[in-house]
Amino acid sequence: MKNRVTMIAMTLVAFGLMLSVSAQEVKKYDAGATDTEIKIGNIMPYSGPASAYGAIGKIETAYFKRINDQGGINGRKITFISYDDAYSPPKAIEQARKLVESDEVLLLFSPMGTPSNSAIQKYMNSRGVPQLFVASAAAKWDDPKNFPWTMGLGANYQTEGNIFAKFILEQKPQAKIAILFQNDDFGKDLLRGFTDGLGTQQSMIVARESYEVSEPTIDSQIVKLKHSNADVVVNFASPKFAAQGIKKIGELGWRPLHIVTSVSSSVGAVIAAAGFDNAQGLISATYYKDAMDTQWKDDPGMASYIAFLNAYMPDANRADTILAIGYLFAQAMEQVLKQCGNELTYENVMRQAASLQGVKSDILIPGITINTSMANFSPINQMQLMRFKENRWELFGALLKGSR
Repeated sequence: MKNRVTMIAMTLVAFGLMLSVSAQEVKKYDAGATDTEIKIGNIMPYSGPASAYGAIGKIETAYFKRINDQGGINGRKITFISYDDAYSPPKAIEQARKLVESDEVLLLFSPMGTPSNSAIQKYMNSRGVPQLFVASAAAKWDDPKNFPWTMGLGANYQTEGNIFAKFILEQKPQAKIAILFQNDDFGKDLLRGFTDGLGTQQSMIVARESYEVSEPTIDSQIVKLKHSNADVVVNFASPKFAAQGIKKIGELGWRPLHIVTSVSSSVGAVIAAAGFDNAQGLISATYYKDAMDTQWKDDPGMASYIAFLNAYMPDANRADTILAIGYLFAQAMEQVLKQCGNELTYENVMRQAASLQGVKSDILIPGITINTSMANFSPINQMQLMRFKENRWELFGALLKGSR
């Protein structure tokens, strides 16, 4: 009798172990995932007025190649499918449909631009396919209640605009402010955060000019702003137009305190085109390191980033900080996919993306981490101001948050 009881007990234990192993081996997939592959879609302006941002797609392609060379993520190789939309919302819709319905990707990762992402947001959410780590800092991506399949990554534009307003109020409380902004969600988001930051002091704004991305130049807008006699210019423009603005202000011999948005602070893509002499004293903000800044020469994270560039993008311009954005986004995507384990479904991708706590990156400024929850789709909410001197940016002050 005793032996029989022992045998039954051993059988039950063995059966329990089999169930446990079986549970661990259960794999769940939606379209775009198999035992050997994860298909990721991407939309990027490789051509058109915002083509400077195409560098993001290029470094993300290189990063996923490194992942594949190292064996993939949980044994699965990444197939990265990246299409050009020329910064055109109608084209973005076309490419999103192709990626979801024809290529059958698991998710859209780092699609570029506020206008393009605005155009595809309802479609992606109606399909229940992740639109993850949008390469735009519009505040609208932090809306899990209405758009649970869309999430941004970088510090949002309203936060950035708010920080710039606070800086002006502290440093030049009697300033006369002229504003240039791109007439779309990108520029208007920055403008909204800035005016909110000024609060009751919005009378400091003496002029504002907008432009369309289809315009070849913004020279006429800059001339109009100069005639306002402003002593502060806030430049809420994408890279091509920010470079034009910096250059034109210099050519006019105008010397206002000039603030430019973070997405247009790249030395390689913006400052070099505008002219280093014209950029002296320029103010911006950032949440990631600059490979040209000597303060990071002994930083382990920067060393990893440079080693990656040497191995996978040896001809890349290290002065182009747009590359750092793509690297940061790819590292965050890698973390999410690692956390997904063998459950590569749309729902689990978003669940893991909303479960990031204290996640670091080689490229984030020390003290800044990625944090999300089901109620917080704004992973990064801090920035640091920086001033351009000679041929590089110099960080100053403490880490800052906007009031949003």
